[in-house]
Amino acid sequence: MDSILKKMRVEVNPNLYLKEPFSSEIGTLTVSEGTKMIQELGIEVFTFKKLAQQIGSTEAAIYRYFENKHMLLLYLNAWYWAWMEHNLVFANSNIKDPYERLAIAVRLMVDGPIYLENEFLNPKILRKLVINESIKGYLTKSVDVEHESGIFAQVYRFGERISLIIKEINPSYEFPKTLVSTVMESSLLQSFNSLHLPGMTEASHEGKERYQFFHQLVLKAISNA
Repeated sequence: MDSILKKMRVEVNPNLYLKEPFSSEIGTLTVSEGTKMIQELGIEVFTFKKLAQQIGSTEAAIYRYFENKHMLLLYLNAWYWAWMEHNLVFANSNIKDPYERLAIAVRLMVDGPIYLENEFLNPKILRKLVINESIKGYLTKSVDVEHESGIFAQVYRFGERISLIIKEINPSYEFPKTLVSTVMESSLLQSFNSLHLPGMTEASHEGKERYQFFHQLVLKAISNA
């Protein structure tokens, strides 16, 4: 299983880029080194000029692949959630018990990918980037237009798969998508808090507390409906 995912290149909405990044060496370096630099510098400080210097290219070459750094951030975020969807599918492939599949889904949302090796993009670095930077890609005036173009499809698909598990456990539960998106977003925020604002949470960065909290939250929500 690990070897299959290691060589897998996930598909994201083509509206996220101008030219397929993995079609060339420069494009591949743009996303791989861009991931590292955005994580290290933050999207506010990161520029295509700095990235061009890092990969030994030009800004013009990078602009052939992405319209701006905002779209690169959205591309990396979409790649992460597509990777998470693959993790969910593979991890649950032979499990019949929906409660066990839900537990795996919650652990993925809270702790990140199970499969941590990929030849195209590093899931560990992507996870850090999503915790620290992804919300900056959503809270913009352009979000409605971006939504209409379908570039959040990967987030929706991941959430939809978990919503279906919840409906399998309790078909009468009315808010599966709301519950899943709440866990997706707030688990990232709690990961951020444990790293940067520890006074906002009881959960340590590497402890089991966050998983226990969100797992209990989900189970109580769907069992009390």
